[in-house]
Amino acid sequence: MSQYWSDIVHELKPYVPGEQPKVLDLIKLNTNENPYGPSPKAIAAIQAAATDQLRLYPDPTSARLKQSIAHYHGLSAEQVFVGNGSDEVLAHIFQALLKHDHPLLFPDITYSFYPVYCGLYGIEYDAIPLDRHFEINVHDYDRPNGGIIFPNPNAPTGIPLELKRIEAILQKNRYSVVVVDEAYVDFGTESAVRLIKDYPNLLVTQTLSKSRSLAGLRLGYALGNAELIAALTRVKDSFNSYPIDRLAEAGAIAAIEDVDYFEATRQRVMQTRDALVKRLEAMAFTVLPSGGNFIFTKHATIAGAELAQKLREQKIIVRHFNQPARISPYLRITVGTERETEQLLTAIKSIL
Repeated sequence: MSQYWSDIVHELKPYVPGEQPKVLDLIKLNTNENPYGPSPKAIAAIQAAATDQLRLYPDPTSARLKQSIAHYHGLSAEQVFVGNGSDEVLAHIFQALLKHDHPLLFPDITYSFYPVYCGLYGIEYDAIPLDRHFEINVHDYDRPNGGIIFPNPNAPTGIPLELKRIEAILQKNRYSVVVVDEAYVDFGTESAVRLIKDYPNLLVTQTLSKSRSLAGLRLGYALGNAELIAALTRVKDSFNSYPIDRLAEAGAIAAIEDVDYFEATRQRVMQTRDALVKRLEAMAFTVLPSGGNFIFTKHATIAGAELAQKLREQKIIVRHFNQPARISPYLRITVGTERETEQLLTAIKSIL
């Protein structure tokens, strides 16, 4: 550890992202990327934006992008905040809205970046245990808190939370900000966006990384009432006043507007997921109900870590989590193409 570091750096436990392997012939089912490429219109828009205008700074307000997102969700531009991927948006949310006297609440099995942000910003938190079915019990969040955050569907479990149960949390916590992280919502989970009009304390985050196949572009956003968005903007403008570059804005707008491509690819992913679940269950796997582009599954006889290693030996990468212990038997498997899914199933059969 360097003597030149600030004190806080010594204490940080950074987030560890999924492996991005250097070997090209692997079947990569470990980071929940979309198996299908971006909209051709998005690629064309990025190419068209690659002109000498790149010598100029982008619009610091990302006005055209915000208007496109607002139109898609039936909101106003003042209800939209954009950033470099939903992780950056979440970072601003933690700093602007979730640091208070009472602890922040989130599930004990959830997106592992949440406790990292808490460590970075000095936010106290309580990790609320999921129930024995790995589901959120909304009554557990009826306690003093400085805010609440959870993914819907949850990650890594994939289990969606019904909108009426989200509303129950909102009703019991009208004086706290409730953040619903909808990174995977487009794969079969009902969005909470329509609740924004009734709950000024609700903030919803989404990303173009998954259902729009633009993980390499880095574009995420938050939706909520204008007061919440204003707080995020104040933090953003104290950090980086030009977050969205010209190429990202052009590609994002085109991807959002190409609804036909979006619908076709997300439906294809969901159909492949549902077929995969049925075939795994026929091989003695337990698969948790998924509203995302991934599944969380365990086998009756083989440990999760062992199965992950044996799949790697066959050049298939999936995600295994050691902590907490009760999820160690499980693997998180991204839904790939039909061909990749067949190769996965063939490999599993040979291992078993």
